[in-house]
Amino acid sequence: MSLFRIIDAIRSSLRYKLLVLVLFPILLIMPIALGLAIYWGSQFSYEQLFIKVNTDLSVAEDNFYRLQEDYLNTLGRLAESHAFYTALESRSGQVVNQQLEELQRAAGFSYLHLLGVQGRHMFLPYGAAEKRTHPSASLLAALQGNPRVEIEIFSAEALDEQSPGLAKQIELSLLDTPRARPTQQRVEDRGMMIRALYPVKNSRGQVVAVLDGGVLLNANFKFVDTIRDLVYGPGSLPKGSIGTVTVFLNDVRITTNVPRSPNQRALGTRVSDEVRTQVLDHGEKWIDRAFVVNDWYISAYQPIIDVNGERVGMLYAGFLESPSRNALWQALGVLILLFLALMLFSSILSISGAKSIFKPLEMMMAVVRATREGYTKRIGKISSMDEIGVLANEFDLLLDLLQERNLQVQQWADQLEEKVDERTAELKLKNEKLLTTIQILRETRAQLIAAEKLAALGELTAGVAHEINNPTAVMLGNLDLLVEELGDSAAPVKGEIDLIIEQIFRIKDIINNLLQYARPDQITEALSVIDVNEVIQHTLALVRYLRKQKQFEIRLDLKATRPIKVNPHELQQVLVNLFVNAAHALDKRAGIISLGTEDWDEKGVVIKIEDNGVGIEEEQIDLIFNPFHTSKRVGEGTGLGLSVSYGLIKKYGGDITVSSGQGEGSLFSVWLLQEPDLVEEESALMEQLQSTQAAESSFSQSKRRA
Repeated sequence: MSLFRIIDAIRSSLRYKLLVLVLFPILLIMPIALGLAIYWGSQFSYEQLFIKVNTDLSVAEDNFYRLQEDYLNTLGRLAESHAFYTALESRSGQVVNQQLEELQRAAGFSYLHLLGVQGRHMFLPYGAAEKRTHPSASLLAALQGNPRVEIEIFSAEALDEQSPGLAKQIELSLLDTPRARPTQQRVEDRGMMIRALYPVKNSRGQVVAVLDGGVLLNANFKFVDTIRDLVYGPGSLPKGSIGTVTVFLNDVRITTNVPRSPNQRALGTRVSDEVRTQVLDHGEKWIDRAFVVNDWYISAYQPIIDVNGERVGMLYAGFLESPSRNALWQALGVLILLFLALMLFSSILSISGAKSIFKPLEMMMAVVRATREGYTKRIGKISSMDEIGVLANEFDLLLDLLQERNLQVQQWADQLEEKVDERTAELKLKNEKLLTTIQILRETRAQLIAAEKLAALGELTAGVAHEINNPTAVMLGNLDLLVEELGDSAAPVKGEIDLIIEQIFRIKDIINNLLQYARPDQITEALSVIDVNEVIQHTLALVRYLRKQKQFEIRLDLKATRPIKVNPHELQQVLVNLFVNAAHALDKRAGIISLGTEDWDEKGVVIKIEDNGVGIEEEQIDLIFNPFHTSKRVGEGTGLGLSVSYGLIKKYGGDITVSSGQGEGSLFSVWLLQEPDLVEEESALMEQLQSTQAAESSFSQSKRRA
């Protein structure tokens, strides 16, 4: 049977669907779960093995360095003993040499010498040739009074200098080892030495000699077996596994308890190339499976560092993988067998239990098909008393009732459709009226609010304009008189006087702008093509007094290249308002105000003023452009600055946007069109403005001449 036929049979038969639903979790999901469990179990088991071998390496390392300290402490006890000090001070060479020989035999030193402050051997037997001392940084430290114990590598000549014939004893032939890095070397005759140096001091604390003792690790089975017994004690490994510890000189095993064959240690064998690369070449630990001589071990390697800080060998701890792997697969095998038995039992039970459901359902399906084709057919009496049996018995009654109700529903549906059409048309008409009413209400409310604000502002600005224009006229007249009286003496301060006059006229411009805000449909200033970067530079000269009140940094990034048509005084007023607000928003920390310009697509330019001050609360952002709204204390602000600025920019078809966060500063962006989109009847208003300015200019000149 092809796959398509099987799929068709499942689609057309409830029997097969039920079987698929019952057997799907057993035959598909449960095997997947078993596979995941096997994978996770094996991964978890190996992770635990790697954690154990890493711990074993740490224990081996601790004992490796503890044994070194033990050798140093042994020399310390001799150096600080009364008998040794007395013999040394009395220059009794025979007694000193006898004590050294006894300690060398008892402690297991490969050599033990007494060196003078010049680094030469003391109390050599009569006629003995002078021996060379192996130089190292540890020796220099000991001569300065600091005990040291380090790993040092001795050449064959250096070993014979310490003890004749010692190099010959440790000469080790290298054996071919699977997976090792190819090499031309055939013999290893160097020695890895634990060298302990302890200074001997007189009663005044001066170094008079140094005890120099070395323990050769090559073929030192006692040393490596001691560490092995401490790391892999009884019961620490599965049955049949063996724990091993090895000391490498470069990549060669110079002392180990890894077996190469029964009763033979794997001396002269070499580590695999991948381990050597990671540990010796890169200086990293190896925690993983590794091929050791002739079998796989759960292994941990770390580099051995000598007195010069160089990687000269490796310390290894590990145990056979096969016992742990066999135990794992045995457990997984038992799990698989139990799962297969459970799956088979569940399948048989599911199939046999599902058969009792199929017959009533098939009979119900036959009735449904007959009903769909227009025939009247019933199931009849079913003996089964379960839910399916009860459902089949009730199905006939349901069909009869359904047939009767269908007739009633059809009648009701015909009546309901007519009523729904009528009510739908009425509801649609009412919704349209409601939407229109809501829109009108919103527009009316906005107009009322704006009218109320502008009425109050118009009344206020009219009074303010009258009160301020009179003092400014007096100030202009007195400045003209002052210039005329001073004559040439006013030349040094001419720039300041001109700036004062310019600012008085700017006050008048501001008053005009306030009046314009109250009557936004009027234009009171002439427009000109300007460079916004120059306006910003002039504006900074006007607000420099703020830096005397509060220290802050000004950063400029003026990149706009497109000229715009606008009234420069009104733009300067907007910039001054925004800059002053930014300065007031700065807190006590180092303040920064950034001013930047850039081109705005093909439309115009955008001016950005950003500060790192206290920021604006989220609920206040929608209110800051309303007249008389201010967050300052009473007496510190009127709440008109942003409102006036917003009105001025909107007059030209531009916009002011703000983004801010509490405690994160604020960014105000002024969007200006290259060609402003002015109010209606612009030409007539511009002509009226120009005539007004000409008259004002003529009046000013006449006043100065007077």
